[in-house]
Amino acid sequence: MSTPQNREQWQEMADSLVIQGQAFINGEYCAADSNDTFDCISPIDGRVLTQVASCDLLDANRAVANAREVFERGDWSQLPPVKRKQVMIRFADLLEANRDELALLETLDMGKPIRYSGAVDVAGAARALRWSGEAVDKIYDEIAPTAHNEIGMITREPVGVVAAIVPWNFPLLMACWKLGPALATGNSVVLKPSEKSPLTAIRMAQLAIEAGIPKGVLNVLPGYGHTVGKALALHMDVDTLVFTGSTKIAKQLMIYAGESNMKRVWLEAGGKSPNIVFNDAPNLKEAAIAAASAIAFNQGEVCTAGSRLLVESGVKEELINLIEAEMQAWQPGHPLDPATTCGAVVDQQQLENVLRYIRAGVAEGAQLRQGGQQVLAETGGVYVAPTIFANVKNEMTIAKEEIFGPVLSVITFDGMEEAIRIGNDTIYGLAAGVWTSDISKAHKTAKALRSGMVWINHYDGGDMTAPFGGYKQSGNGRDKSLHAFDKYTEIKATWIAL
Repeated sequence: MSTPQNREQWQEMADSLVIQGQAFINGEYCAADSNDTFDCISPIDGRVLTQVASCDLLDANRAVANAREVFERGDWSQLPPVKRKQVMIRFADLLEANRDELALLETLDMGKPIRYSGAVDVAGAARALRWSGEAVDKIYDEIAPTAHNEIGMITREPVGVVAAIVPWNFPLLMACWKLGPALATGNSVVLKPSEKSPLTAIRMAQLAIEAGIPKGVLNVLPGYGHTVGKALALHMDVDTLVFTGSTKIAKQLMIYAGESNMKRVWLEAGGKSPNIVFNDAPNLKEAAIAAASAIAFNQGEVCTAGSRLLVESGVKEELINLIEAEMQAWQPGHPLDPATTCGAVVDQQQLENVLRYIRAGVAEGAQLRQGGQQVLAETGGVYVAPTIFANVKNEMTIAKEEIFGPVLSVITFDGMEEAIRIGNDTIYGLAAGVWTSDISKAHKTAKALRSGMVWINHYDGGDMTAPFGGYKQSGNGRDKSLHAFDKYTEIKATWIAL
């Protein structure tokens, strides 16, 4: 079947789609031990898509036990790296072969436009699996520089059982950023997708079996954070916990790890990224296009969203006017329409949260320049207009807290030192943008920003070769690149006397 070309064709495919909502444990779909379920509701129009298994402690115990058993048996963990590579590449191929179905599930489940679900999410997920698979047989161990009568070997081993808790905004992509290196290095994984968007993770589990990953190596437990998520975080037989989500939950997971077996915890948390535009930016039009995309793409539900636009006073009004014009291309529409660039926010709770922040911005004296209201309410879905606030002070709520919606705060500065001070004046340190024609200023600003990623004269760049992660309360560890493999391997020193 060819890829649908319009909204009607996508809707026809959606109407015939059989949606799986069960857990996946030891290579089989199954109900939660309690038989509990929850409604999976589409933010597009409020309809129930399916019933999803609501897993809890007993399901976590069973999944971890199966993951441990297959790990110790060595079906996957002791497979030669080149063999695991071949399976990982088949896994990536199967994601691509099922791109339309996975893209449709992603759009129905969390409201993102179909034009991005396939081209960005599914394509990026497949790329992550393939890249990690290709890398695993090219990472060498080390020999220490020893005396002539000794040999020091430094080797990497899989950590064992990995629990991966992934967010609702890029459900498939974030899962594969973690599954790629975790599986490629020989670990068993228990994946907990967000209860807000579990469908692609559930479907992907079957594709892993088809690719040749042994039963029990990848398990998927849908459910709530306070039930099955907590159970995995406290589990005494989980060796490593990896997480992408809010800073609040990240801190709680660190506590759970300390209260249990001191499992390693790697966290990619929130952001309030500064996008800094100097008076000498090389092209204000391009900066405006990037600024609009940086806050409206994926409905602003992006941890690296350029939510704080720092503008030098000399170009403030011109840039805001340009961004207001660019935002016309980001007005919400039906997510199954290939022309739509901005879809629905993930659910009613998130809509109310975004609107609460907008009201706070008005109450604290920021100037509402555009948007600020719910739209398309007649559809039964949850949509909010991209919103621009000017005259924002960095101490305002909308400038300090992660909104996770299409709300842009414009803050004025004068000079590089003030830009750096405001840029760093946040608990987060995930990403930043810098726009200037001065190469020295670009380097000095990038070096001074306490941020894991800095983009010069563009926004949100990079690929699988560059690490993704942040400073401060944006978390620790890195996804993507060879640095990600550090999270899923133990380093062993073996010293031999000759």
